[in-house]
Amino acid sequence: MLQSILVLFILIATMAACSPPVESTSDSLPDWSDNPWPEIRKERINRLLPEAMKAAGVDCWISICRENHNDPIASHIGGENAGGTAVFLFYLDEGGFHSLVFSPDGEATALDELDIHEEVRRVPRGESAVEAAAAFIGEKNFGKIAVNSSESNAMADGLSYSQRMELEEALGEVADKMVSSTELVYEWLSIKLPAEVEIMRQAAQLASDFQYQAYDMIEPGKTTDAEVAQFLKEKMSEYGVKDAWHPDQNPNVNSGPDRGHSHATEKVIMPGDVIQIDFGVKLYDIWVSDIQRFAYVLNEGETEAPAAIQSYWEHGKAGSRAAFAAMKPGVKGVEVDRAQRELMEKAGSEYVMWSTGHPVGYVAHDVGPNLGGAQSPSVRPAAEKELKAGMVFAFDGFHSWKRTDGTFKTISVEEMAVVTEYGAEFLIQPQEELILVR
Repeated sequence: MLQSILVLFILIATMAACSPPVESTSDSLPDWSDNPWPEIRKERINRLLPEAMKAAGVDCWISICRENHNDPIASHIGGENAGGTAVFLFYLDEGGFHSLVFSPDGEATALDELDIHEEVRRVPRGESAVEAAAAFIGEKNFGKIAVNSSESNAMADGLSYSQRMELEEALGEVADKMVSSTELVYEWLSIKLPAEVEIMRQAAQLASDFQYQAYDMIEPGKTTDAEVAQFLKEKMSEYGVKDAWHPDQNPNVNSGPDRGHSHATEKVIMPGDVIQIDFGVKLYDIWVSDIQRFAYVLNEGETEAPAAIQSYWEHGKAGSRAAFAAMKPGVKGVEVDRAQRELMEKAGSEYVMWSTGHPVGYVAHDVGPNLGGAQSPSVRPAAEKELKAGMVFAFDGFHSWKRTDGTFKTISVEEMAVVTEYGAEFLIQPQEELILVR
């Protein structure tokens, strides 16, 4: 009983603390010039990476960075400005956690001044950073050595074939200890620091506020989906934020039947349409949001949505809240999906192919557990992963129905939440009512 009261208190306090709507006047535009990433990155390396290495069961992690064709993990470890080949080592020994970089002489000074790593060793021009790192590793008695080769995690698959061959040759017999960094990168990137969650809260609020403003500018019978998308692009430019995913499909404004992940078309928005906006923004060129808001366009003489449309909305919202309630540490992603699939079946929803939710953070579909699989004959490994405190998700409440023309329309109201020790916490106020366009 006491724990239930505590959880309720936390949820109420969280809702009260959600950011207010963003003012649209030019005098109050946010300033994104002071990027917190350098300090956050340092904290992530020193606070979260050692725990990720322990969870993955590795003693050492090797990342090789280079110019132009860099490792996707480079910006997370300070290797985004690599010119010549640099080797980043993170390891655990009797003295604790250490970070050591073997850097070409030309970049070593700047890298050292960033004060990210415990030590930066200069590699003279003409000498190999890989061979220098291999010699150091040979002096240590590491168990498992993680390298960035992965079949399932793109963020852990940055080591090229030629780099791997060079590394194996330099390590000699020690190369037999190499394992994939798949689990290590998963454990590290899937958890976000509180400061990162707050930035994503801002990104979510902007995405939501802009969508409400976009619905206000619609003139039924005149405005097209593409014009609503253009309005949102202009809001992004005004506020100095970027696209959360590929610009061609952000935002997706869809007043017709389901089109999945796609671009906004020249379809004219008409009375009786149910409109979906799938939209996200990126702050500081690092953190993203992924939010959907839904609206109904009133017919002449209507003051509210028809009973059927309103019921579809309520069913979708109920599915969203069921998924939200299921999001707790230790719960598998497939179990979150199952929580709303059971409601969808009872409500008579048509089949929905998409997962209930996905991790979000540095990209819209980030590293972490997949909230899906309950409706599939086989469950993918990511959906069998357990949720942990610090993970952030975008998740949908689904209800799909067949339209009179035989096509389908799906309400998939998408919210964002962070997993805490006690359960899930909405990043911002969720959409409670179907927006009515008059």
